[in-house]
Amino acid sequence: MNGAAPALRRGLTWRSLLVLGIANILGAGVYVMTGTAAAQYAGPAVVVSFGLAGAACVLVGLCYAELAACMPESGSAYTYCRRMLGLGPAWALGWLLFLEFSAGAALLAVGFSGYLGSLLGDLGLALPAALSTPLVRAGGSGGQVALELGHGINLVAGLAVLAAGAVMAWGISHSSRANAVLVVIKVAVLVGFVAVGAGAVDASHWRPFVPPNEGGFAYGWQGVMRAASLLFFAFLGFETVSTAAAETADPQRDVPLGILGSLGVCTLLYGLVAVVLTGLVPFRELGVPDPIAIAVDRIGMPGFAVLIKVGALAGLASVLLANAFGHSRVCYAMARDGLLPGLFAVVHARRGSLWQANLVLAALAAVGAALLPIAVIADIVSFGVAFMFSTVAFALMRLRGGQPHAGHRFRVPLGGPTVRGTWLGVVPVLAIACSAAMVLPVALDILGQLRRGDWLPALLLGAYGALGAALYFGYGRARARGLAVASLPVPPASTGTVA
Repeated sequence: MNGAAPALRRGLTWRSLLVLGIANILGAGVYVMTGTAAAQYAGPAVVVSFGLAGAACVLVGLCYAELAACMPESGSAYTYCRRMLGLGPAWALGWLLFLEFSAGAALLAVGFSGYLGSLLGDLGLALPAALSTPLVRAGGSGGQVALELGHGINLVAGLAVLAAGAVMAWGISHSSRANAVLVVIKVAVLVGFVAVGAGAVDASHWRPFVPPNEGGFAYGWQGVMRAASLLFFAFLGFETVSTAAAETADPQRDVPLGILGSLGVCTLLYGLVAVVLTGLVPFRELGVPDPIAIAVDRIGMPGFAVLIKVGALAGLASVLLANAFGHSRVCYAMARDGLLPGLFAVVHARRGSLWQANLVLAALAAVGAALLPIAVIADIVSFGVAFMFSTVAFALMRLRGGQPHAGHRFRVPLGGPTVRGTWLGVVPVLAIACSAAMVLPVALDILGQLRRGDWLPALLLGAYGALGAALYFGYGRARARGLAVASLPVPPASTGTVA
């Protein structure tokens, strides 16, 4: 990048970051995956699964908050890893981030397609199945997912991803205003669903709260943990806040507020929606892309049902926009370092957007949205998220070990000893342990699918890893050979802290 190239602008405040975090967290987790997690694994105890996943993400969010305050740059986890651990680990993490954002966009778009189909059905219209179902379908029972080839392509989902990429390419100021409006709508709709739905719940649907185990990860406490691992990615949206640090006016104050504030708001809403959802519909009937649409139809208020479905579409659209924002910023950081082609770092001179990156990334995510089912996409996302979160926690341990007395305005609580230059803080150690606990059921399930002949999830992960290695050794490493673990600038000490 030469000195005359346009740069990203520092115009975001903590309010902007809070909206961005809520926009990217309140999406597939509440609108799509709550039903799948309840129907296949946890039953009414899915609210416990949300609590477990949320607690793990709060620990990780604290690590993100301190790192973002210390290193207010684009790239988030990728940047932290490069600065603290070096080029090779940074590429591995960046490549995982590329996967998480792409698969996350695909998952959101599949949910968007489901809610749009339900809304059009209320209006007397119907989406052709050949244009709204993926090529690969997921079925099965007993906590085991079986995959089969279908005859459709989810064109609706693919177009939703492309539309979000086009809006982001148009410019950050336009997309920020659109996102703020969509966030207000979707929060209001979720609150309305909880308020109205609470009066129509059937408490018998909550009994037994933890259904007896039926083998494998089907219900019981095994299922509760498996559901938590499935929902772990649902909180990933806070990571997008840290990707915006380079565009924040006061990142040392605003980024921690944005991360922790959005996590708190969304964890509360997730839990409330899960309780009402499983109280309205028997949990075994919720394994669909649009569970809230199914639930609101049971209330018996057609006009309210249409309103909720419109709000769900607005909510998923807002997360698609925020996801596109975060993905392009990670790729910007990697391209700036030479690890990805220069088109990912091209900033539009007038609109200030990463327009080429937004369009290319949307096209790639649209392929996954059109071809893959929810179950496969969600497991791929959760698997990578756990590794990414663990790496971020370890990066903080290295940072504190090398600069134990740096004057960061935000520092994670509880302390911890330093052993051989690495700070063994209570929070990052617990974050790593929780991330491992979250991913273990996913890994066991993918191995089980492989033994049963469902090779697609393992093949996708293996092929993606092989492609990443080929790109790194054949393209990125030679162009970024000069990069190394860098000394960190220490921000000026402050008398106040952000909690």
